Amino acid sequence: MNKVYKNADAAVADINDGAVLMLGGFGLCGIPENSIAALVKKGPKNLTCISNNAGVDDFGIGLMLQQKQVKKMVSSYVGENAEFERQLLSGELEVELIPQGTLATRCMAAGYGMPAIFTPAGVGTEVAEGKESRVFNDKEYLLEYAFDADFAIVKAWKGDTDGNLIFKDTARNFNPLMAMAGKITIAEVDELVEPGELDPNTIHTPGIYVHRIFEGVNYEKRIEQRTVTKSAK
Repeated sequence: MNKVYKNADAAVADINDGAVLMLGGFGLCGIPENSIAALVKKGPKNLTCISNNAGVDDFGIGLMLQQKQVKKMVSSYVGENAEFERQLLSGELEVELIPQGTLATRCMAAGYGMPAIFTPAGVGTEVAEGKESRVFNDKEYLLEYAFDADFAIVKAWKGDTDGNLIFKDTARNFNPLMAMAGKITIAEVDELVEPGELDPNTIHTPGIYVHRIFEGVNYEKRIEQRTVTKSAK
């Protein structure tokens, strides 16, 4: 099976209106920049996006929000995006806020083939409204369902043509969990190599989870916040 695609445009060509997408990244780290740019260019609408955060105004998922492509955001952290805030307050955008650990575990459950998990996170808060709960060993837990995503789109440091992936530093956040969880997983990488060139002991995501892979170009790799110490004069 040939998993290698020429570029992002080819890899996302069949993502159409109404799709449910998982998008890797943590803040501005590990963002599948090429794939998001291709989706903005292609223009599918009414998307449900599952991501730790919603990007910023002019980068990441923020670009899709600007084009009104996103119907619903399922996220943990949604700060630093004025357009997201505007759409939320105006009722244009449906938002489901989830504790970060719950978000990660629901991704993991999908990858493991588990229909649901129980977690104490959110008990007694708005997160629990309308959800089933059970008591185990005198402690209450919420029932949370595994995600059901049409596509998982992730960004890795290195990958081979069989789809094996290595993530670097903070990019090893939601990317590996989401890579396991989509019906179709699309991976973009800084460097694409031949099978056998990656040390098997360093692979984070086995190729069996990855359906499409391509070598990305022109990564910005932004830093969201930079704090420096002024040199003493």
